[in-house]
Amino acid sequence: MNVRRIAVTVAALAAVLNTQSAGAQDPAWILERVDSALTAPQDVVATQRVVLIDADGGEKERTLRVYQRGRDRRLVKFVSPADVRDVGFLRIAEDQLYLYLPAFRRVRRIASSIKHENFMGTDLSYEDLSRTRFGDDYQAIDLTMYDRAYTLTLEPRADADVSYRRIIMRVDPETWTITALRLYGSDGDLVKTITTSDVRQ
Repeated sequence: MNVRRIAVTVAALAAVLNTQSAGAQDPAWILERVDSALTAPQDVVATQRVVLIDADGGEKERTLRVYQRGRDRRLVKFVSPADVRDVGFLRIAEDQLYLYLPAFRRVRRIASSIKHENFMGTDLSYEDLSRTRFGDDYQAIDLTMYDRAYTLTLEPRADADVSYRRIIMRVDPETWTITALRLYGSDGDLVKTITTSDVRQ
């Protein structure tokens, strides 16, 4: 199986503690904390290192810079290699997606119907790049705790138009940030892994 790998870097009130302890056993509660952490900052900047591995084991690398403001607005730009530098993808809302091609100096609106297609030869789809929350399309059905981290299992909601049959999400319980994602396609096979590191304010 050829899996695409994407690497991306006591004192409190008793009532509050009891509420958090109870909520920490509920997968839906954990997912809501994760979504809140994803959209809480006014501004987010991330650098993503994308490693494309073909069937023969050959590798190609891409570097992306991601800028996000609030829940909906996100800009993704290629940093390297040179042949795709400054190609950009902009999400203003779920149905407002745009692609910028510097070679032609033009902006093209992207139909939401092609959101499952891959972005500029990478294995990241427009859906991957534009997602700012998971709870809109997925429900958390299982929760485990291992090595001081939560592991959530997500499945699509009944009416969701998504690419993945199942998502396994690893979450840092101190910051509610996602440290790893395992994405499974419609046939149940693992198709992508995404890891996150060096998260800081």
